[in-house]
Amino acid sequence: MIWQKGREVITINKINPIIYAVSDSIGETAESVVKATTSQFVEEKFDIIRAPYVKDKLQIDQIMEEAANHKAVICYTIVSPELREHIADKAMALDMQVVDVLGPILKSIEKATGLVPKNQAGLIHSLDHEYFKRVEAVEFAVKYDDGKNPLGLLKADVVIIGVSRTSKTPLSMYLAHKRIKVVNVPLVPELQPPDELFKVPPYKVIGLLIDPFKLNEIRSERLKTMGLSDTAVYADINRINTELEYAKGIMRRVHCMIINVSNRAIEETASIIMEYVRKNKERYNEK
Repeated sequence: MIWQKGREVITINKINPIIYAVSDSIGETAESVVKATTSQFVEEKFDIIRAPYVKDKLQIDQIMEEAANHKAVICYTIVSPELREHIADKAMALDMQVVDVLGPILKSIEKATGLVPKNQAGLIHSLDHEYFKRVEAVEFAVKYDDGKNPLGLLKADVVIIGVSRTSKTPLSMYLAHKRIKVVNVPLVPELQPPDELFKVPPYKVIGLLIDPFKLNEIRSERLKTMGLSDTAVYADINRINTELEYAKGIMRRVHCMIINVSNRAIEETASIIMEYVRKNKERYNEK
């Protein structure tokens, strides 16, 4: 008899006790429970057979009849109440041992809280997928922060441009935690923006502007924390006005959305950007 053990196809060794890990998803939870349990039987080896993606009664009948022939135990993680009940009935008919991992926990939580479970298979792995998307977006933001590599511009979901101290990096990281891949590019009069910026679709580019006097305060404080004089050119109001005018010119060239961040928290700016991205994504998908 051949079944799936983890990711490997194996032939069952009839000498060792056999336990089936049956699941309506990939079966990792059921297999982990079985491994944790069998580890207590230190003098014995077990064949653990994973049977994933079980969706109907016919599959269950086939697995249980084969398991009964080998006097195997079945450990299962099935969210469907109908299929769990079918397994219990079949187990009685075949006089075999089965262990329902999720059923008792679901019933206890439902009874204690009054909440109704979704009974939808694979939700934990859906959450895992969202987690990895978030990690990927954060790594992307770090890799392409502050215009480090212009190649990231054409891969990004959002490109943020603006002068120094307009919260480009904190905003990029905040959006990354919302699973949005962001590149930010500083605009400096002495430096020509990368050519890739002008190849990015305008709806993906966000320009950040700020009141010059507000920026003067921010930069002055920044210089003080670095132990430098707040009279440096970096915080000079004339220099700031020059930078902002230059930035406005670049933003007009790329025809991007512009947000004034003077009195906005990062969360508020991010909310505006996410809504803008969502609407443009819908519009793009319609086309």
